Amino acid sequence: MRIRSITCFIHPRWPISELIFQKAGLFAQMAKQSFENEGYTVQTIRMATPPFSKFLTKQDYAQASAHIAVMAHSEGFEYVSLGPALTDQLESYAVIPELLGLSGNLFFSGHLTTPHTEINLPAVRACAEVIPQTAQLEANGFANLRFAALANVPPWAPFFPAAYHQGSTSAFSLALEAADLAVSAFTEARSLEEARQNLVTRIETHAQALQKVAQRLGDAYQVEFKGLDFTLAPFPQLDKSIGHALERLGLPAVGLPGSLAAAAFLTDTLDRATFKRTGFNSLMMPLLEDATLAARGAQGVLSVYDLLLYSAVCGTGLDTIPLPGDASVDQLYAVLLDLAALALRLDKPLTARLIPVPGLQAGDETDFDFEFFANSKVLALHAEPLTGLLVGEGNIPLNRRGNNQPMH
Repeated sequence: MRIRSITCFIHPRWPISELIFQKAGLFAQMAKQSFENEGYTVQTIRMATPPFSKFLTKQDYAQASAHIAVMAHSEGFEYVSLGPALTDQLESYAVIPELLGLSGNLFFSGHLTTPHTEINLPAVRACAEVIPQTAQLEANGFANLRFAALANVPPWAPFFPAAYHQGSTSAFSLALEAADLAVSAFTEARSLEEARQNLVTRIETHAQALQKVAQRLGDAYQVEFKGLDFTLAPFPQLDKSIGHALERLGLPAVGLPGSLAAAAFLTDTLDRATFKRTGFNSLMMPLLEDATLAARGAQGVLSVYDLLLYSAVCGTGLDTIPLPGDASVDQLYAVLLDLAALALRLDKPLTARLIPVPGLQAGDETDFDFEFFANSKVLALHAEPLTGLLVGEGNIPLNRRGNNQPMH
């Protein structure tokens, strides 16, 4: 198991406070050293801010984003998330492709839902418009790795691009690359109960060690520790594949019947572990980041809507999905609308990080040169443009499942 990211949450101010960046950099380096002293590999240190439109004026977006990227890099932060565009500031979505083009270490996102459990239809379309524009910024549509549409996602999730801050008090949390825990726990088990207990024990053992260090750091530097995100992020090797872990339970292949039950079992097991939580803490199934999922996608066993179906019992939504380069705004809108509805009705955070690959069609092989990706084939996008009431300009209020009180 590795720490994918120590994510520091700061309010950079504007004009930028160099002192805040310096303090954050000092803390992050000390945190990295402290966790490494305990035997944990730390892959990256990252910074996340409040939503950019909350502390910047429109005329400053480009200048400030570029400045923040440079300042953060100078303090040792590999990546910076400037947070989501907001449903009450729709103009902020349209500028995201331009801002992503400023630096390869900047990440952005956009909310699909409001704080009042509503789907904001114009925001869904705005996110759908960002994706094909962003696909033109880098070869293979790679820049969409740095943009996600968010549904019902709260602050302080440490995984990018979903990470964003709220308030002005500095904080931090840990994103964990821990799919290997599930692989070993399930491989060694002789029953489902033993598989469950193996994984819970491994998670809680690591959580206790990590929390001890994190709390000591938080107290020493007056930086609030928000918690751990044990979303079992994979890496494109078989022993670090969440798809492989699921198949160790007895699936012939992820994507075939039985996969939903396996996903539910794994997520329920995560829920039973005791530790300080932030973010998703669920089953992450990023197709291009997982060797087994990438293989099943290439074989045609695993589809976009299979992955969306599994999000009903786990998370984090649709992540690193290669799509045809000519995927239209209308098609993407329909997919994002479904994701937002699922997130609100089930009261869970979900994201969509969709990667149309210019020049490729469904079934074509991908050709990414990126250590965190396993190549696959472009998945078909079986979506048609919506019409009528579902493409309006307002909000769709949705009660959370089990809440019978009407929304006002």
